[in-house]
Amino acid sequence: MENTTIAITKEVKNKISEFGNKGESFSDILKRLLMSAEQRLLNDILMSKDGCVTIEEAIREAQEKWPK
Repeated sequence: MENTTIAITKEVKNKISEFGNKGESFSDILKRLLMSAEQRLLNDILMSKDGCVTIEEAIREAQEKWPK
């Protein structure tokens, strides 16, 4: 894997290192933080109530759309 250099302030470097465990590289820390952020975002999307209807509403709408 090819490495790269990014410029960050010492303050940001210190904050990132607060999330690290002994022997963990900054790359390891950032990978873990990104994975956590992705999981949280996915959870927020899946658990969002935006655009959702109750089961009762869905049944009523289905019955209106497809009457017996």
